[in-house]
Amino acid sequence: MKEKPCLNYFGRTTALLEQIVESEIPAIEKAADICAESIAHKGLVFLFGNGHSRMMCEEMTPRQGSLVGFFALVEASLSNHAATVGVNGLRAPLYLENYEGYAAEIMKSFKFGPHDSFIVVSTSGIRPVIVEFALEAKKRGMPVIGLLSKQHCSESKPVHSSGQKLIDVADVVIDNKTPPGDCVVELEGLEWRTGPASTVTGSMIMNMLRCEVADRLVKRGVKPVLLPSHQFVGNTSAKEALEEYYEAYRKSLAHLYA
Repeated sequence: MKEKPCLNYFGRTTALLEQIVESEIPAIEKAADICAESIAHKGLVFLFGNGHSRMMCEEMTPRQGSLVGFFALVEASLSNHAATVGVNGLRAPLYLENYEGYAAEIMKSFKFGPHDSFIVVSTSGIRPVIVEFALEAKKRGMPVIGLLSKQHCSESKPVHSSGQKLIDVADVVIDNKTPPGDCVVELEGLEWRTGPASTVTGSMIMNMLRCEVADRLVKRGVKPVLLPSHQFVGNTSAKEALEEYYEAYRKSLAHLYA
């Protein structure tokens, strides 16, 4: 009996998660060292991803259990395409992500500090805006962590005029283990595969990284301020913790617009 497509997807994706455990822990730990170092010295860990990769940034912050010190630097113009066609459709973001100089203009709006670091998320790791964010971060002295598919990035031709890809620029590379094209399920009668896996593997990596960073900060004697669950209606302590998170997050941005 032929395997159900839903179980095919589940099996293939959970196998990718197992591969992350087998090979990516050292990279996740190195990335956690960088992030903890930034946050412990009152720096920020910036995250950028365009298109669907923006979801990985939002998985890190703001999110229940997220730590003050992470800052999602994402642009709606590069990821807001819920309408698919028409206003806020898909065409414009796909065009802009290939436009060199755009990332540099975005970064001019911020004042980066000496203890900041950067996480760039892109499964392909080749789009000009992605490479440019990494290059601009390095230019400002920030260590760069790249979350990508090593297989997809390695097998793809560079698009940025420098001839570089995210895998070439990042100081630490974490492999989300997805195949070229991201999708893992082939169905008879369809030319293209379906069942993208990078959302699952990328979110897993983000949460693994978050937990490692929190542990490192606690061991340093730096108690991280966490976003609590605000779903416990009537829980006074949760409400107070939420206000504490807001205030700590506001203070963490002090150097960003100075």
